[in-house]
Amino acid sequence: MPIAFELNDRAVSIEVDPAARLLYVLRNQLDACGTRFGCGSGACGACFVLVDGAPVPSCDTPMWAIEGKAVRTIEGLGTAESPHALQRAFARHTAIQCGYCASGILISAAALLERVSDPTAQQVREALDRHLCRCGMQQRMVAAVLDAAHALREGAMAPIT
Repeated sequence: MPIAFELNDRAVSIEVDPAARLLYVLRNQLDACGTRFGCGSGACGACFVLVDGAPVPSCDTPMWAIEGKAVRTIEGLGTAESPHALQRAFARHTAIQCGYCASGILISAAALLERVSDPTAQQVREALDRHLCRCGMQQRMVAAVLDAAHALREGAMAPIT
């Protein structure tokens, strides 16, 4: 059965089992490999993508649930040539160590900044609470999100240093 949706601002229609999980379709059929498999039960946050602007675990989302919706993955957040303010801030703050959790965290942070242009540190912590990071970068991640929020409000895209 074809499932039609938008992936990173591009219309997609794919023949797939409606019960197939979004994560596997993204990685195995649509070459969106930045989204990671973590726990397989939606509990760790590594696989989060935006569906109509809300962060959801793609490992737990059946394809039928995204019919007609807009999906954004880490590949749709920014590019190497034009990184999103969050990607720049995470690099500036060295807020990523192993990187396994990063795509899901960046996705949830982007959803927060879409809703709240000037979040508090507590709001950032709450937005990232579902994500597991075993490298201990949480404080740097909070600082990076706050830095990115400031850059977006100011319209500034400071270079990565």
